[in-house]
Amino acid sequence: MPGVFNAISAISAHKAGAEGLYLSGAGMTNAGLGVPDIALATLSEFAQTAASVTQVAPVPVIADADTGFGESLNVMRTVIEMERAGLAGIHIEDQVNPKRCGHLDGKTLIEPAAMAAKIRAAVDSKRDPDFMIIARTDARSVEGLDGVIERAKLYVNSGADGIFPEGLTSLLEFEQIRNVVDTALLANMTEFGKTPIFSAAEFDEIGYQMVIFPMTGFRVMLKALDETYAELVKTGTQAGLLERMRTRAELYERIDYAEYEAKDKGWSL
Repeated sequence: MPGVFNAISAISAHKAGAEGLYLSGAGMTNAGLGVPDIALATLSEFAQTAASVTQVAPVPVIADADTGFGESLNVMRTVIEMERAGLAGIHIEDQVNPKRCGHLDGKTLIEPAAMAAKIRAAVDSKRDPDFMIIARTDARSVEGLDGVIERAKLYVNSGADGIFPEGLTSLLEFEQIRNVVDTALLANMTEFGKTPIFSAAEFDEIGYQMVIFPMTGFRVMLKALDETYAELVKTGTQAGLLERMRTRAELYERIDYAEYEAKDKGWSL
């Protein structure tokens, strides 16, 4: 599931052949607000971005929902709004708010019982039984792998449709979770973090149903932006950048410009 962060990135991933997408909380926050992923974006901003993504990419989309934007009653509202946005599911995490990126140190977790209450609230609040409630646990760097396992089992017993063990450090650790947790599992294949690079096929071999690449597209895009603006400012012309661009025609094809014009003409008859 390639990570996307706005509507145009979702279109690009969908047209590249992706059959499912992951809406990254870090991507939404970094791209939309230009600030760190420390719970500064609101539920309304997340839900609005989700609605934009699902409108243009007709594939299942799982979205980050941070810590659920509060306690159990806030989680109820989060599920209502994110399901209304057209998503296939969300994940919520067991960090204290304001949360930290899953691959940074210094995280603080809420009590397992408090997270279990959030999961029950989320499950009770969904209207579509197929809407996935995935429980993310950041316990690896705080309580060790035993803590991950204990929390994962509790979250499954509380009704979670899937488990997202964050910040694991080896494929063996992912496999150990698979051996003791009997539900759908999501692996985070982010770059430059605590988890080495593994392929989707390797995760499939050990029984993981979902693999997300949350910031891959964003990071490549950001490097291209930085290089583009630096060259433009330095030279005062885009002449040397043309071969690295999508053309006007390619952009219009990507966003289905002709289809919109055809619809407008059809309605005017």
